[in-house]
Amino acid sequence: MVAIGVDEDGFREVLGVVEGAKEDKEGWSNFLRHLKGRGLKGVKLFISDACLGLIDSIYEFCPDAKWQRCVVHFYRNVFSVVPKGKVKEVAMMLKAIHASVDKEAARKKAEAVVEKLDGMRLRLAAKKVKEHIDETLTYYDFPSAHWVKIRTNNPLERTLREVRRRTQVVGAFPDGNSALMLICARLRHMASTKWGKRRYLNMDLLKDRYTDDQVSI
Repeated sequence: MVAIGVDEDGFREVLGVVEGAKEDKEGWSNFLRHLKGRGLKGVKLFISDACLGLIDSIYEFCPDAKWQRCVVHFYRNVFSVVPKGKVKEVAMMLKAIHASVDKEAARKKAEAVVEKLDGMRLRLAAKKVKEHIDETLTYYDFPSAHWVKIRTNNPLERTLREVRRRTQVVGAFPDGNSALMLICARLRHMASTKWGKRRYLNMDLLKDRYTDDQVSI
């Protein structure tokens, strides 16, 4: 399990990494407890896919934080109940929702998309959009300059791809700790490059909305 974040100055950091047997509530709760024990605070937004164990843990450990469901993962979830020949058309419809100027416009567009999906007899897809679209619109509550970077968890996915590239070369590890050591070494190397040295978000835009001493995403 890996968590990355953006600190109060707008730079990305690796917040923590632990060995996790499975992504259930207990596993995520232990991870968040570990992060809070190391000093994590001031979190305003979590970005992830729809992992129920994580979502439940977020509101338990950071009740004031908001949750943004990764738009890309949401699209894939909808596509799973769409015939292959109609995926491209449905993708354009979903992207139109998230191209709206604000949350209210996005909700209205989503209603139109649900109606159109029903008309196309894609009722399961319509149901997913109707029931879960709001989970993907949280980013509208933040400065528009941040929207592109906070509506998906692509930055974490790219980080994990690099981790997997390194671990797959080794193949089998004697134990979990040895794998964890390699992963941590790779993450420390990434954090020391422009990945961690280049300002990722202008957090001054976010600080205008909060009075906390520390604000992070």
